[in-house]
Amino acid sequence: MTQPIATEIHQRIFLVVVDESEEMTVALHYAALRARNSGGRVALLHVMEMGELQQWGAVEALMKQEAREEAEHLLQRLAKEVVDISGFLPCLYIREGTRRDELLKLIEEEPGISILVLAAGAGRGGPGPLISHIVGQMSGTLRIPVTVVPGTLTDAQLDAIT
Repeated sequence: MTQPIATEIHQRIFLVVVDESEEMTVALHYAALRARNSGGRVALLHVMEMGELQQWGAVEALMKQEAREEAEHLLQRLAKEVVDISGFLPCLYIREGTRRDELLKLIEEEPGISILVLAAGAGRGGPGPLISHIVGQMSGTLRIPVTVVPGTLTDAQLDAIT
């Protein structure tokens, strides 16, 4: 389901790492609004984190197949939201591995990606491990800017700031 990004010379590509969290929806809407308002496009990345591999090959293969189908359904649903907001189909990526590693690989592999959009968790757990790593340990080493959106913003607030 990977679609290479074909970009215009100055088209901004807003990359969102997707999962089932509430704050991810805020990042998705922010990216879609920014893309709409700036003539850009959205790219969605979902990483299947399979954990420890099973010793039974058939069980492992079935688990991967089910995870892949769930990822495809999630991306299809979110792609519809992006189209409804921005007017354009997003680029879709499904990877297997650790979220952080696959995100960094994708950014390096796709020179058209120009901005990473993440939403900070609203709970007591802080902004989340991905944001902590990207803006902490990786700070200053990424080739693209990172936009961290508060995960508690409403659609009206997103409209106002985009």
